[in-house]
Amino acid sequence: MKIKEIKVFLKNLALTKPYTIAYKTISNVENVFLLITLENGIIGVGAANPDKEVVGETPEQTLQNCLSDYCQSFIGKDIRYFREIIQDIRTTFPNNPGTQAVWDIALHDAFAKYLKIPLVDVYGRHIKTLPTSVTIGIMDVTDTLKEAKEYETLGFNVLKVKTGQAVDIDIERVLKLHEKFKNLTLRVDANQGYSREELLKFTQATKKINLQLIEQPIPVGKENELVQVDEKIRQLLVADESLKNSASAIRFAASPQLFGIYNIKLMKCGGLLGAFEIATIAKAANINLFWGCNDESIVSITAALHAAFACPNTKYLDLDGSFDLAEDLVNGGFILKNGMLSIHEKPGLGFELN
Repeated sequence: MKIKEIKVFLKNLALTKPYTIAYKTISNVENVFLLITLENGIIGVGAANPDKEVVGETPEQTLQNCLSDYCQSFIGKDIRYFREIIQDIRTTFPNNPGTQAVWDIALHDAFAKYLKIPLVDVYGRHIKTLPTSVTIGIMDVTDTLKEAKEYETLGFNVLKVKTGQAVDIDIERVLKLHEKFKNLTLRVDANQGYSREELLKFTQATKKINLQLIEQPIPVGKENELVQVDEKIRQLLVADESLKNSASAIRFAASPQLFGIYNIKLMKCGGLLGAFEIATIAKAANINLFWGCNDESIVSITAALHAAFACPNTKYLDLDGSFDLAEDLVNGGFILKNGMLSIHEKPGLGFELN
């Protein structure tokens, strides 16, 4: 079954509420969408929202790459050789994970629809459902508690709190959350905002409340400072911005392991094939997987969920990137109930174009 048509476009998706992390405030997000139509009318949909500050690629660059004559030359290719096409894209655009991801996701969606099975079953399903965390941005204590209450009311039981601007305020916010919401599981994401000394201060002050994990506390390039941190603390640390591809996965798998958990984002590693490479390395090194996201369409969030459920060492989900979108290109994809994510049993990624 051959590819008949390729369409690509950029769409700016507004957020229902802006939020702040350690290094910026976000109010809307640009996503690149790729539609691959097969001869029989099947449409495979891909989406990408690369973060320039993390991977050096913008959505505009992704768009231009996909509009190139090279990418348009895949018209006429057989979808059964989708992995070969993905590898060609990875070779041609080695430093553009957004470009890789949008093609990887669209081709996977089209191929699984061609087989008439959910994408996860192409690789083998290991997990049926897991809770996802929802994210509270950097804000004062009062607003933090208010937002936590809203999420609890909606049925979520895992909160991820953005930190990294002022460690003393971070400590106060997290301790207050634990005091007010003892039944909620708490995660922290410092977005590279701490020095080693601030990390130690934070973990010492919060050690009695059993934080589930701490995401990327140290700036990229300073990871070796974590060697001086107790191993029990390192097991709680998640490599995010530091972990971009299989090469960095191999580096951090070596002893002494600086991170006990790997955050896989399709927008960092270039899609499902890149994600599975990292997952295989992590499994061999007894490192758990944490699946994260940017502010993304349901398209790429669902793709990450299918990849996560195909990996036996998946332990954590943080796939809330589409929850605050005021609009999207598709609907469906995943099922969200009481904070738990699961997959529709429809072919491909299981969503419908709006």
